[in-house]
Amino acid sequence: MIEVVCNDRLGKKVRVKCNTDDTIGDLKKLIAAQTGTRWNKIVLKKWYTIFKDHVSLGDCILCLTS
Repeated sequence: MIEVVCNDRLGKKVRVKCNTDDTIGDLKKLIAAQTGTRWNKIVLKKWYTIFKDHVSLGDCILCLTS
């Protein structure tokens, strides 16, 4: 179980707990449930890396830490 902290450009910060085998699409749906925005309008990125919906969070952690 990991905790992901997401913030938008308006200053709202959301903490979501999810498993490492969940996909980015699942994470977007959890974020959308807390923020009230549609999940298909959410774009998750870190710096210039945009994450696709089918990638699991465990794979993203491995990419970001190396």
